[in-house]
Amino acid sequence: MPSCDTLIRNASVLDGTGADPVLLDVALLGDSICEIGPSLEYDAKITVEANGLSLSPGFIDVHTHDDTSVILAPEMLPKLSQGVTTVIVGNCGISASPVHLHGEPPDPMNLLGDATAFRYPTFAAYVAAISDSQPAVNVGALIGHTSLRNNHMDRLDRVATGDEIAAMRTQLQEALDGGALGLSSGLAYLSANAASTEEVLELAQPLAAAGAVYTTHMRTETEAILDAMNEAFKIGRLNHVPVIISHLKCAGIVNWGRSGEVLHALEEARDSQQTGCDCYPYAAGSSTLDLRQVDERVEITITWSTSYPEVAGQSLAQIASAWNLTQLEAARRLQPAGAIYHSISEEDMRRILSHPATMIGSDGLPNDPRPHPRLWGTFPRVLGRYSREEKLFSLPEAIHKMTQMPAQRFGLAGRGIIRKGYFADLVLFDPEKIIDTATYTDPIRPSEGIASVWVNGVLSYTTQGATENRSGRFLARGKTTWIQ
Repeated sequence: MPSCDTLIRNASVLDGTGADPVLLDVALLGDSICEIGPSLEYDAKITVEANGLSLSPGFIDVHTHDDTSVILAPEMLPKLSQGVTTVIVGNCGISASPVHLHGEPPDPMNLLGDATAFRYPTFAAYVAAISDSQPAVNVGALIGHTSLRNNHMDRLDRVATGDEIAAMRTQLQEALDGGALGLSSGLAYLSANAASTEEVLELAQPLAAAGAVYTTHMRTETEAILDAMNEAFKIGRLNHVPVIISHLKCAGIVNWGRSGEVLHALEEARDSQQTGCDCYPYAAGSSTLDLRQVDERVEITITWSTSYPEVAGQSLAQIASAWNLTQLEAARRLQPAGAIYHSISEEDMRRILSHPATMIGSDGLPNDPRPHPRLWGTFPRVLGRYSREEKLFSLPEAIHKMTQMPAQRFGLAGRGIIRKGYFADLVLFDPEKIIDTATYTDPIRPSEGIASVWVNGVLSYTTQGATENRSGRFLARGKTTWIQ
């Protein structure tokens, strides 16, 4: 009788492809799946009786800001507790490496921590730090356009010169050679908004030869969103590079109801180039406090403020009233600060979330003392609320958005599917009970319904919590296989 480390019996296997579940046994040996089939006979060190619970590939969070958390808080409980086995960092143009600061990190790089958190002048140094910290989840990394601008420009409110772009490209190429997944931009932020389309086009030129991707927090998500989408598509089309639009949404009250237009533009682009998006399952976003987003019709909650830490958790309207100021004046006084913006239509969000081109990304902010609940609840919320309860899409479709689709788009070789020889990143959960419990008022709460999580074959989380067996790895870029 062959031996294995773990035998999971009688699991309802959702293999990640979108296929219907099948009752099977799955055997694990080392970091891999060694066999799948009915009634397997193995001499197993550990046998897990699934009793019909769902077994899927570990969830891949394609949009995170966990760059420094995977090193400074390697237990990664907010992600592990919801079944996430891989995080993709470096989104929205901000990455922890390669970075050379000239003082405090500019907004929004400060979302990743203060100056002491930026310890990685090269991508190789960052990869080494991940190896040393041994996080509980796997890590794939994008390189941030804003981080590169910070390294080579005296100020960020202008277009980069040719020499500065060349210096940025050298660092980007070094990172791509070291396994980075691609380039991200955050053109909506003031630290990158002055960059021209041509600047990003030139910077992105090395991506195609590397088989890498371009992801973007677009120049705007409000009234001019279609223009911003066209800019993103142009950068991908002219460089022959896949484009992923980050946290696609119709932001701002005047923009509500436009998701049909937005998705039509996405579909038209997909006819001629590789493009897709990610989305989080909430009708509110979170970032630094941006004066351009202050709108008295929108509920804005302050999550932190350097100057007034005591107001965290209060609405901007409450603070402004107490100070006898307008909300804009109060926001200016609070800066630098963080905020949750309830500026998205639930109907628009659902339409985008359910689109076949959409992956799931939390966009959680782990350094926020009062984070948006998406940090702890994104994936169980999709499975429990939007799949099981509201039937927005089937359970196999939901799992596909979290597993095979992101693994293939980002080139995460050997992951995202339950298949013999693939890495044993797995989550066992109860499809009838899985649900998020984190709320806007009580955001630091683990989800319910997750039974077990394996990362590279190691049992890392159970209903009792983290096992303290951390086995995550840095994931270098493999070959992308685009799913249109």
